[in-house]
Amino acid sequence: MTENAPYLSIIIPSYREGERIGRNLLEIDKYLKAKDFSYEIVVVVDGSPDNTAEVARNYGLQVPNLRVIDNPENHGKGYVVRQGLLEAKGKYRVFLDADGSTSITHWDAFEPEFSKGFDVVIGSRDLKESFIQVPQPKYRIIMGNMGNWLIRIALGLWKYPDTQCGFKALSGEAAEAIAKRMVVDRFGFDFELVTLAERLGYKVKQMPVRWMNEEGSTVSLTGKNGFTQVLIDLWKTRVRLWKGEYRLKEKL
Repeated sequence: MTENAPYLSIIIPSYREGERIGRNLLEIDKYLKAKDFSYEIVVVVDGSPDNTAEVARNYGLQVPNLRVIDNPENHGKGYVVRQGLLEAKGKYRVFLDADGSTSITHWDAFEPEFSKGFDVVIGSRDLKESFIQVPQPKYRIIMGNMGNWLIRIALGLWKYPDTQCGFKALSGEAAEAIAKRMVVDRFGFDFELVTLAERLGYKVKQMPVRWMNEEGSTVSLTGKNGFTQVLIDLWKTRVRLWKGEYRLKEKL
């Protein structure tokens, strides 16, 4: 990290968010302007066919410290989160969903955990203190519950009932060490991130969130963003761990 690095980086992976990313950018900026620390907002557009990148750039006139990274091709949420974590310069780095399903105001509760010695702080919708304001459709809840159990069994993440919540915060050091090893490009990246954090010896804290389902999700049963792809990536992650492909003992 450079000497003039911001205190906090906000990373927003974005795909087909032209209609609502502006609202979220303004909410994040309003929250951060009231703080007494430096910050940056990094929007990483995942080869979106709509005007997401253009809309985000236009908000640069109202939102200071905004950067937009526009990928010409679609790679997946995991790819752009990884890209954002490495492009960001902050002492702490938060990524959250562009739809605003989990508010930036959660940083108020997450930030103190770093001073307690934690390196990675993740939101969990399955903690008893969490509040689901608008739930997902029933079929997605069922798929999510099935997936969470398979993740816990395959990767040994028994204490994590929800690795897939889209609000996570990392120290700059942890972000770089973990992101350099991540390879999952689609939605399975979340459990890969938590697994790597654990295997690299970082202290991980789970925090309750207030979460609201937003329409427009690209998650489905099949396809490149589907539940079946998550299962494939889960198996591949397990195999990479067996083979030592994550180079956990090396300094990257």
